[in-house]
Amino acid sequence: MIASQPLLAAPTDRPASARVRLLIVDDHPIVRKGIRLCLARHPQLEVVGEAGDGREALRRARDLQPDIVLMDIDMPEMSGLAAAEWMHRELPDVKVLILSMHSNTEYVLRIIQSGARGFVLKEAPAEELVRAIGIVHAGEAYFSPDVARVALNQFVHHQRQPAEGARLTGREVEVLTHIAEGLTNKEIASVLGVGIRTVETHRERMMRKLDIHSVAGLTRYALSKGLVSLGRELSV
Repeated sequence: MIASQPLLAAPTDRPASARVRLLIVDDHPIVRKGIRLCLARHPQLEVVGEAGDGREALRRARDLQPDIVLMDIDMPEMSGLAAAEWMHRELPDVKVLILSMHSNTEYVLRIIQSGARGFVLKEAPAEELVRAIGIVHAGEAYFSPDVARVALNQFVHHQRQPAEGARLTGREVEVLTHIAEGLTNKEIASVLGVGIRTVETHRERMMRKLDIHSVAGLTRYALSKGLVSLGRELSV
């Protein structure tokens, strides 16, 4: 969770009286409270609301029109990335800054594709969060340095390319697409109307065919083939 050290002033060209209006979105009330308490130390920031899941976040963002939404990734009803995508399309003036305990570099590409403006680890010191808020509010992107560095290395030193001539069945393509969209095996099974074990079998066969053995690799492959559409309609 964001550490509660004294906060640093965020860089800004706004008048001193202007405040950055924030919406905190996390399914754990204690986390929301902790973030709110940390940010309350800094007079340039104003928490105007909270939400406990993705769909509530959409409703609150639409009603409150905050400057920045601090959004967790893993939440019920709708993931933070899906909510970020909707806000990017429907509320372009609302910027999303992802807060997550996951340091997996696979999320970096998906965060960028969703339209979110940055990614801060929950374990980061509070002054980094405030700095990130200031940077994002100024129109720039911000990613925690460690995550950005590892992600860059991963893309520069990309592992083996998928086997040439790999042929996926229609069902394997469906499973691949849903994996790239962030769905779990259970969620994919529910969408496709099959058993979880069936999804696992398709997933294993697909990975062997493509010679890809990580969600990050599958996501990149799906994006490269145009299988993932991040512009799909989301119901609020």
